[in-house]
Amino acid sequence: MDQVILFILLGLGPGALYAGLAQSLVLTHRGAGIINVSAGAMAMWGAYTFYGLREGHLLLPFFYPDLGGPLGVAPAFVVAVLLSALLGALIDVAVFAWLRGSAPLAKLVASVGLLLTVQAVIVLRFGGTGQTAPPVLAGGGIHMFGGTVPAVRLEVMAIAVVIGVALTAAYRYTRFGLATRAAQEDEAEAVMSGLSPRGLSLLNTTFAGALAGAVGILVAPMTQLDPTTLALAVVPALGAALIARFTSFTVAALAGLGMGALQSVALYLQTLSWFPTSKGLPMPGLPDVLFFIVIAAALMWRGNSLPGRGGHIEPRLPPAPAPRRIARPTAILVAIGAVALLVLPFDLRQGFVNTLIAVIACLSLVVLTGYVGQVSLAQFAFAGLSGLVVSKLGIHLGLGLPWAPLLGIAAAALFGLVDVLPAMRVRGVHLAILTLAAAVALQNFGFHNPSWGAGGLGSPVSSPVVFGVNLGPSGSFPLGGGHPPSPLFGLICLAVTALMCVAVANLRRSGLGQRMLAVRSSERAAAAAGISVPGIKVTAFVISAFIMGVVGVLTAYNFGSVDPANFGIVNTLVLIALAYLGGISVIKGALIGGMLMSGGVAATIMEDYIGLPADYLLLFAGVSLVLTVTTTPGGIALAHRRTGAPGHGPAPTGSDPGGTGTGGPGTGTAATVAEAAR
Repeated sequence: MDQVILFILLGLGPGALYAGLAQSLVLTHRGAGIINVSAGAMAMWGAYTFYGLREGHLLLPFFYPDLGGPLGVAPAFVVAVLLSALLGALIDVAVFAWLRGSAPLAKLVASVGLLLTVQAVIVLRFGGTGQTAPPVLAGGGIHMFGGTVPAVRLEVMAIAVVIGVALTAAYRYTRFGLATRAAQEDEAEAVMSGLSPRGLSLLNTTFAGALAGAVGILVAPMTQLDPTTLALAVVPALGAALIARFTSFTVAALAGLGMGALQSVALYLQTLSWFPTSKGLPMPGLPDVLFFIVIAAALMWRGNSLPGRGGHIEPRLPPAPAPRRIARPTAILVAIGAVALLVLPFDLRQGFVNTLIAVIACLSLVVLTGYVGQVSLAQFAFAGLSGLVVSKLGIHLGLGLPWAPLLGIAAAALFGLVDVLPAMRVRGVHLAILTLAAAVALQNFGFHNPSWGAGGLGSPVSSPVVFGVNLGPSGSFPLGGGHPPSPLFGLICLAVTALMCVAVANLRRSGLGQRMLAVRSSERAAAAAGISVPGIKVTAFVISAFIMGVVGVLTAYNFGSVDPANFGIVNTLVLIALAYLGGISVIKGALIGGMLMSGGVAATIMEDYIGLPADYLLLFAGVSLVLTVTTTPGGIALAHRRTGAPGHGPAPTGSDPGGTGTGGPGTGTAATVAEAAR
């Protein structure tokens, strides 16, 4: 028992990070009505800014002036926190203020773009490798329960609790806190009372940035300072904020500390002789699985009681017009693609193959987000699971075409079904949080597991062979110069992509597609018309996961192995960014987004022919996602349609029966539901 208590105390360090980020999430949600998944990136910004100041450099985007020497601990801490507060203010003015009348999912996606942008700036400045964070608080240890607890862990725990109590008192008794609570509960009445919701949002988001930066600085010495660890610390923080219903600072602080203690106890259990291991090593990713379970339980428990600020408004999502012609454009594009695969040099041919696979991945978001208004942050987790099944079946059972790909796709669809079960109780934004936790858990617990996962070096995949003909990238073909990928494999990817485009287009035209659009437009109205809203959500998730299963199979064959790096959460975030940029609700947008994906045709030209580093793609994805959501919600594909800027007056009413013309959801709700009901 002493050992358990000791590890609980050791977990208070990372728990303080989760507690601080959870309170930052509550601040942003109270002030701006946004669930800010970039809170971890804001903490990373503060930690790297402090690191740069201690090294003698000031961290600003693409401008790193030399300060002539390192700053002291106290001045560096103050400046770093102030710059973190400035980042929070900039985010509110430049992004959140433009999304006040937008759909909650659009706000969430914008915060995804902010995460990518901050992460890209850090990578471009410091690289992707880890750094040793300079300490802030005093060192030393306290002997208790048969071990030594670093004093700094108890100090940061005390700071997190004090901040929670102080914020609770401030928002309960001060005029500013009462005004924020009034604006959160009813913005219209707050405005009539003389309050300024925009001003309150600015102040709360500024405080949230300062708090996230401060906890990042304090806790970074206990972890590796890298562009991923602090950014993904938002996952357990989201779980703590969910438990607090995005309203209570004290509950958020205690829940965050509890998440840290849970993580530490899980690590302790792995040291016991009876605990399962993986090839003699501790089971990786177990804390992430526990975080996923906590978040799923919180969603199922809280369910519809979770707050939905602005839920009485029917905000607009990008229109999803039905394709008028399918056969002729498909035939023309397939013919052009076939010629390109036969004549392009091998590097551009590989980029074209990657583009085709990325187009299919974007189609999964067209179905899920464009047609139903849901967001999944686990798309490449589904794809990785499918590829892993193909690899394991080929290695251990000798299964190839067609059984291994079919079973891999089925596994992805099944995992999508399991992941979406809480959809019976929650809506899109909270469901996106669940998929984020699922993606992190599957990546660390599944893909990195040396027993059943891909391990650190990847899991090999046998080439697909039919009647002695190698259909994979290494197969022989009369054209192509003998360099992989084989044009034959490219033609197969082209055929699959065309098939998926036609299927998604026909889905939009079908009765199921109309019911999907009705749910996207108004869940309440759709339910009143007799449509099963949870059933439509589950169906869309399964179809989307099925499509990503196809992506996983093609990716596995394309690279000849399943590498966890190809299926990480950052890949999914970039996918969402570029799919939104292209046009999240139309097939044309999927084609544009696929062209821009990492490793695609545009990226290959940028890297090999122009010489621009690949890291700039991450920055481009983040900035373009924020700009698209705030200025052109329809993306490049629908830029010619008048969709209206988010939060700046109503868009014109659509004329098509699905409420999916230029008016978008909320302008043709009755027509949408009536048409779907028929």
